Amino acid sequence: MNIRRFETKDAEAVSSLIIKTLRISNIKDYTAELMEEMVKSQQPQNIIERAGWTHFYVVEDDNIIIGCGSIGPFWGKEDESGLFTIFVLPEYQGKGVGRLIIETLEKDEYFLRAKRIEIPSSITACQFYRKFGYDYKNGVAELDDEHLYRLEKFRKV
Repeated sequence: MNIRRFETKDAEAVSSLIIKTLRISNIKDYTAELMEEMVKSQQPQNIIERAGWTHFYVVEDDNIIIGCGSIGPFWGKEDESGLFTIFVLPEYQGKGVGRLIIETLEKDEYFLRAKRIEIPSSITACQFYRKFGYDYKNGVAELDDEHLYRLEKFRKV
C-alpha cells in the first residue's frame, strides 16, 4: 500500500470508491434515499473542489485507489482543523487502510497547527474514530441535522 497526495486525475476513481462505500457499508446505518442524496455530493467535480481547500490523500494498492481522506482548516480557522472524506473500499475495510489514513492526516501541517480537530462522522465510522481519541463534541452523542455525529480531539500544544 502507498499513500500520496491527491491529483486531479484521481477524481473519478475517488468518486467511485466513495459512492461504492456509501452504497455497501454506510447503507447498513442509513436509508437508501439518504445515501443517494450523499452520492450527488461525491461526484468528481465535488472531490476536485474539496481537494482545493484541503490536503487530500489517496491510498493505493497495486495502483488502484482503495481509500482516501482529507484535512483542512475548520471554517478557515488557524487553530482548528477538520478531517473530511475518509473512505475505504468495503473489501479493504479492517485491513489497516483507515488507520494509515488517520495516521497520515495526524502528521499533516493542518493537524499539527491545530489545537482542536473535528470530524463530522457517519454512524458507520463513529466507533472507528473513537479508537483514535476522538470523542463527542461537547459530550453530545446525538446525530445532527446532517445525520452525523460531531467528534473532536484536542491536541496538547
